[in-house]
Order: sequence, then C-alpha cells, then structure tokens
Amino acid sequence: MDQPSGRSFMQVLCEKYSPENFPYRRGPGMGVHVPATPQGSPMKDLFNLPSVLVLNSCGITCAGDENEIAAFCAHVSELDLSDNKLEDWHEVNKIVSNVPHLEFLNLSSNPLSLSVLERRCAGSFAGVRKLVLNNSKASWETVHTILQELPDLEELFLCLNDYETVSCSPVCCQSLKLLHITDNNLQDWTEIRKLGIMFPSLDTLILANNNITTIEESEDSLARLFPNLRSINLHKSGLHCWEDIDKLNSFPKLEEVKLLGIPLLQSYTTEERRKLLIARLPSIVKLNGSIVGDGEREDSERFFIRYYMEFPEEEVPFRYHELVTKYGKLEPLAVVDLRPQSSVKVEVHFQDKVEEMSIRLDQTVAELKKHLKTVVHLSTSNMLLFYLDQEAPFGPEEMKYSSRALHSYGIRDGDKIYVEPRMK
Repeated sequence: MDQPSGRSFMQVLCEKYSPENFPYRRGPGMGVHVPATPQGSPMKDLFNLPSVLVLNSCGITCAGDENEIAAFCAHVSELDLSDNKLEDWHEVNKIVSNVPHLEFLNLSSNPLSLSVLERRCAGSFAGVRKLVLNNSKASWETVHTILQELPDLEELFLCLNDYETVSCSPVCCQSLKLLHITDNNLQDWTEIRKLGIMFPSLDTLILANNNITTIEESEDSLARLFPNLRSINLHKSGLHCWEDIDKLNSFPKLEEVKLLGIPLLQSYTTEERRKLLIARLPSIVKLNGSIVGDGEREDSERFFIRYYMEFPEEEVPFRYHELVTKYGKLEPLAVVDLRPQSSVKVEVHFQDKVEEMSIRLDQTVAELKKHLKTVVHLSTSNMLLFYLDQEAPFGPEEMKYSSRALHSYGIRDGDKIYVEPRMK
C-alpha cells in the first residue's frame, strides 16, 4: 500500500520538538528524558520530549516510521492531533498503537469520515480514557466500534458532527462518565434517551446548542435512563415549558444545571429567572456555574411563593403548594420607594404671614430666593432665609450659601422656612 502524500507525524514531531525549537528544560513537568532509540536510528537520543504532545494544525496526513514513533513516544500520555489532514484510520492506528501509555487523544477536525474504522484498528485505542472527535463527522458506526474497544473510556467529545439522530450501540459503555455532544442538530428527546441507554454511568451530559424543545419522558423512565447523572447542560436548547424544568428533578443524583438562553426564560428578568429556577429545582447546588447557598435557596423559595400567590388556582404549580407547606402562606412584601424626594411642602413664614408652598429640592438657595420674591416682595439681595427642622433641638439654621442645594439640608414635609429682611 502506498504511503499517503503530505507531512508525516514523525516529520512534524522532529521539526517541532527539535532541540532548536524545543530546548530541554529541567524541572517538574517541563520535559521527559527519552532513552536512546534502536541501534541504527537517525533519531538516536535526539530529543527530550514532553509527555503531552501538541501537534495541531500541522498538515499531518500519515504516521511515518512506526519504529521511531515507538522509540520516542513510549512515555507520551496526551496527544493533540486536531485540525490536521488525517483521513485514514489505518494511519491513526499506526500512531496510536505505538504510544502505549496514551490516555488522551484529540482527533478533532480531521476528515476521518472518509474511511471506515475496523475493530482491529480501534483496538489500538484500548488505553484511551478521553477521546475528542469534534467536527470529525465520525459516524455512529465509528463511535460504536470505538466504544466496543475502549473499556476504560471516561470522556467522549462528539461536538459539531451534524448529528440529527442517535444510533444505539449494540453494547452499553459502562465506563463513560462525561459526554460532550454540543452544537449538533438533535431536537427530539427520543434521541437523547438513547444516550441514557448507551451510557448508564453518565455523570455529566453537555447538550448545549441543540434545539431540544421538550423532555418527553415520564419521571420513572428518566430516573432509570440517567440514574447517575449529576450535571446537565441545556444552554441554548429549545425548552419553552416549566414542566420540562420540573422533570429535571426526576434525575436522582442531579446537582448541577445550566439553562441559559432558552425560550422559556426570555420574558423574565435576570433575578426572576434565577430565583424561579432555584425554587423549582430543590436538589441542585450549582446553577449556571454559580453555587446555590442555603440563604439564596430560602430567598428564592419565598420569592416563588409570593410570585405565584395571586395566580389563578389552575395556573399555580405543584411546587407552590410544597413550599407553602414548608414556609406557610407569606404576606406580600411592602413596596418601598427608596428614591429621594424631588419636592416637599413647607411653611414659609414672613412677618405675620404663613403660606404653605411646594418647593423643589434640586434647586439652590439662590433659586429659592428668586422663587420667593413674588411672595414676600423682597429683592434676593435683601432676603435672609432660615430653615427650621421640626425635629431639630437647636432652632433655625441660616441658609447662607447661595449655591447650596436644598436637598442637602434634609428638608421634609412640614418643615418651616423663615424669611427676614436684611438689616441695613
């Protein structure tokens, strides 16, 4: 079989990690000494390679010399081959089969849908615990083949693969804990339930940017399908009904939920969204990445009661009655206007006359004097003002600074202002 044209894995490895481009640095985690290669290899004792190799976007199309891969990658545990031009699983097999301690493999954005993955090739992945196939357009048949040969796989990334449906594997993958399947075209919950069947030990399910419109499943069925699910991400899904949120309570171990950008929440304020979600999801400890403390939970649950207390009985959710049992029927919160007063009513005293007036508090003493000219018939230069706080024990205070704003005196309704002519 002719070797594919293009750059090989070994060629790129030699270029990137040569002593000139990647000098060895001593110290923990900085480099790993590679023992001498087999006799006669031109690569003998050339590099000190790290255990994490990043060879993304390098134009790799094939493996290269397998003996050299085996000699220099015996200690490698993580390998990033994303955004290359690998299209033949046999070439991937030549690389991976010679990296015996490989635990993390990233094959994102390689055109691997152009070839079929055979089980004997997939067997070389056996030790991999984290596998990234984002934007590889890997078919479900390929995924199933991998799952059958990776007994220790814990994390699988299948984003941007244009999946509209999910094909069930003939065998369950008991080891998988995290599935990242964002940015696909999954819409029907019947497809999502297949993931529960395939991955019964799933701890984290990331479904963001799939237009899932509803959770069509009974509570008992949800509990059986995802018995170990601790975290679910439904960011920018199509959920538009509170009943779908309530169904998340059916997952017996669910603690963390992400629900930003869903149609259901668009008409609510930021505060309402968070409090209503927290109140409906009594078991979660983290919402949209933020910890839910005991104080916030109680505030949210009390908010929930007050929010629904005026709704017609047929529109009140069951959760409302649960919370009323917990806290009792609450009184509506008093509406307190904390905005500063813009005007007050005061008594203006001049000689023997008293006149009640409404004055603006945003004006200055000088502006008030102009306003009082027509009342007391004095010029502003011949006018003295004194303010008497009805609760102050010290008597009137002269308002001597023309540029001072009236609100700074703390004037309230019922206070008095005395006007006297300036003595010649």
